[in-house]
Amino acid sequence: MSSLSPIASVSLSGMRAALAGLDAAGHNIANLATPDFRRQQVVSSTQVSGGVQTSFTQAAQRGSNIEADMVDQLVAKNAFLANLAVFKTGDQLLGSLLDIRR
Repeated sequence: MSSLSPIASVSLSGMRAALAGLDAAGHNIANLATPDFRRQQVVSSTQVSGGVQTSFTQAAQRGSNIEADMVDQLVAKNAFLANLAVFKTGDQLLGSLLDIRR
C-alpha cells in the first residue's frame, strides 16, 4: 500500500490518466499529416485498490480526427483539474484532522 492517503492515491491516478489523454491527443494532432497514421487512444480501467490504470492502444482504422482530439484535450484538461481539486481538498482535510488530534 502506498504511503499516500487513499484520496491522494485515487486523485493522483486520475491526474496520470488525464495526462495520458493529453499526451495521446497531442500525439494525434502532431501526426495529422502522417501517411497511414493510426490515432492513439487511451483506455482506462478501474483498479481494485482504487483509482485507474491507463494504457495506450491504436485505432483500428487509419486516419485522423482533429475534432475528437480537440475534444479529448478539453476533457483531459478538465479531468486533471477536477482530480487536482480532489487532491487539494483531501490534503486540507488531512491537515485539519491532524490539527484536531493535537
